[in-house]
Amino acid sequence: MAFTLGFSPCPNDTFIFDALVNHKIDTEGIEVNAVLEDVETLNRWALAGKLDITKLSFPAFFQSLNDYILLDSGSALGKGVGPLLITKNKNQLTESEVNHATVALPGKNTTANLLFSFAYPQAVKKQFVIFSGIEDAVLSSKTDLGVIIHENRFTYQQKGLNKVIDLGEYWETKMNAPIPLGGIAIKRTIEPAQAKRINKLIRKSLDYAFAHYPFITDYVKEHSQEMSEDVMRKHIELYVNNYSLQLGNDGRKAIEILHSVYNKNNGTKEAEVNTLFL
Repeated sequence: MAFTLGFSPCPNDTFIFDALVNHKIDTEGIEVNAVLEDVETLNRWALAGKLDITKLSFPAFFQSLNDYILLDSGSALGKGVGPLLITKNKNQLTESEVNHATVALPGKNTTANLLFSFAYPQAVKKQFVIFSGIEDAVLSSKTDLGVIIHENRFTYQQKGLNKVIDLGEYWETKMNAPIPLGGIAIKRTIEPAQAKRINKLIRKSLDYAFAHYPFITDYVKEHSQEMSEDVMRKHIELYVNNYSLQLGNDGRKAIEILHSVYNKNNGTKEAEVNTLFL
């Protein structure tokens, strides 16, 4: 049986799914047709119910609960993994200055946008652009500030940009919980037993990747464009961890907390907690 599987070309995702997509493990008769796109495209597709299985930001997942349920393996959560707010300005910015600045963000439905709004609820001058274009938006003064994710965490200083605040650190301090960035969700129309098999295969794929690390496969390299292997490894080590293998109680609790914050910010109804997870 074949299923569509969407994830980003970033090293953390290709690292997780390489063995599954390229049959380095026994897939037990299950075929996945991989579709690689940036996370905000995947978020929009999830809102339309396009793919069978998909990586998505948690705010997009919270909007898609009628169609999707979260798998236990493959998620990106952790401590010290949050997005950064950056600027060209070398001076420390006040909260008022941030509130009145134009800010580039990697998408309306991203966790980065939710965490920025959590830290700066009065800041409304937002421009949504693809994550890889945020540094350039700030450098060219198209925006005053930018919220960066993924590998840009490791490159912004080389480009003369400066950190205003670590939005993940702010979340951790206020909520005393890991940061839920993105998860792997599966269509509710897929039989639960089949969904559990797919979850097991994702875990198996990640176990395979960890067993061969720090080797970087050609599959990871080909989708990482001109990123150095050192940056690829930093990326993987930051975003792929024990929560990726299994959410556990701490991971689930963190997602529930983020869900409550999302509902409060958007005035939406709280879903039953047991409807979030497979």
